[in-house]
Amino acid sequence: MEYEIVKLEEKIVLGVSAVTSNDDPNMGKVIGGLWEKLYQGGINETIKNKVNEYAIGLYSDYEDNKYVVTVGNEVCKAENEALTIKKIPAGKYAKFSIEGHMEKAVAEAWSKIWQMNLDRSYEADFEEYLNSDFNNAKVDIYISLK
Repeated sequence: MEYEIVKLEEKIVLGVSAVTSNDDPNMGKVIGGLWEKLYQGGINETIKNKVNEYAIGLYSDYEDNKYVVTVGNEVCKAENEALTIKKIPAGKYAKFSIEGHMEKAVAEAWSKIWQMNLDRSYEADFEEYLNSDFNNAKVDIYISLK
């Protein structure tokens, strides 16, 4: 699977969070529930100061096979106290650009990424959804590197 190495500036993400792990049989439900809250729950409309309309799925705070999942948007300034505020640190990332059915393409990409020998830092990995076309999604996945 091809990727490019990119340098990113720090990003602030505002959204909703939960803790899960790849071993959790309910991982899909946990993550899916966050996306439902964001869109069907109306939270997306309350996020102020969005940098763009791209949705972000952020994986951070890796510890003992668990991690925090935050879904939301990049903002230039965090003003929604009721929501989770997370920072994507500036640094070096492997960027994978994928297209296809939103769930299938992202799941397939992650299963390949997990098997790759990347020099991961496990600080912050994230998906940036460049459109909302479920059947023909354009998604960039960023993996933080050492």
